[in-house]
Amino acid sequence: LLAYDPVKKLVNLNAQLQEGLAATERVFKILDIQPLVIDHPNATNINKVKGDINFEKTSFSYIKNTPLLDNITLKIEAGQTVALVGHSGAGKTTILNLICRFFDPISGRITLDGDDIKEITMTSLRSNLSLVSQDITLFNDTIAANICYGAPERSLTDIRQAATNAAAHEFIIGLPKGYNTIVGENGVKLSGGQRQRIAIARAMLKNAPVLLLDEATSSLDSRSERAVQDALSNLMHDRTTIVIAHRLSTIQSADLIHVVDEGKIVESGRHQELLELDGPYAKLYQIQFSGSQETKSTDNSNIKS
Repeated sequence: LLAYDPVKKLVNLNAQLQEGLAATERVFKILDIQPLVIDHPNATNINKVKGDINFEKTSFSYIKNTPLLDNITLKIEAGQTVALVGHSGAGKTTILNLICRFFDPISGRITLDGDDIKEITMTSLRSNLSLVSQDITLFNDTIAANICYGAPERSLTDIRQAATNAAAHEFIIGLPKGYNTIVGENGVKLSGGQRQRIAIARAMLKNAPVLLLDEATSSLDSRSERAVQDALSNLMHDRTTIVIAHRLSTIQSADLIHVVDEGKIVESGRHQELLELDGPYAKLYQIQFSGSQETKSTDNSNIKS
C-alpha cells in the first residue's frame, strides 16, 4: 500500500520528462541563434554627439528581392526636427530601426556625425538615442524602474519631473502604490495611453541628443496629447528629432517634412511649401482636413437635433 503512490508517480515521470526535454530543445534553439547585427571588431565608442544623420543611397528589405527602402538619400542636420509622413507600410518606421541598428541596410550606409554607424559600438550608439515607438516595451517592475531604465542613476525627484512633463504623474499618484506600483508583464496593468506616457517619460529622463518618435502620442486623448506635445516641444529644443506622425497637425512646425512612399522620399519641404506644391503631402493633408471637417459638421448637426 505504501509503494502504490510512489509507483503511480513513477509511471507519470516519463511523460513529464519528455515534455521538459521538448521545451528545453526549443529554448536551446533560440539561445543558439547568432545575431545578424553585431559590433564590428574595430568599432569605437562615441561620446559627445552633435546629431548629424545621413542616409547615403541606403536600401533595405525584410524579404529577399523585395526592397522596402530603395536607394534613399536623407540628410538630417544637428538640432533639426524632421518629420516623416506617408501611408502605412511606406518604410517610415524602418528608417528609425536602421538608425538604432536593429537591422543593417543591404546597401549604402548611415552616418552619425560623419561616422558610419556600423563602426560605432551599439552600446555607445544607442546611449545617444531615445526612442518612443508604437509598440511600448515595459518590464514587470515598478513604474519608477521602468521610467529610469535608460538612466538608472537618476533620482526619484528627476523621475517625478519626467513623469510630470509626460502628463503621467497625475495617474501614477492615483495608483495604490504610486511610483512603486508593479506594471505587470509588458505593462499589462496599464492602459495603452498610460504605457505610452511612461515611455515618453523614459525618453525625457534619458535626455539623449537624438530623439526618435514613432507615433509617440497616438494612444493619448486630446487633453493629454496637448500637454505631452508641449513637453515634447521643449525636449526637441537643441537636439536632433525625427518624428513619424499620421496626424499632420502635430508636425506642421517641423523644420523639414519628408514624404515617404513605397520606400522612396518623393517630396521634401516645410509644411506651407508642400501644400503649395499640391503633391502627395497636400493630398494627405486634404484627406485629413476634410475628414475632420465632416466630423465637426456631423457633431454640430447632432447637437442641433
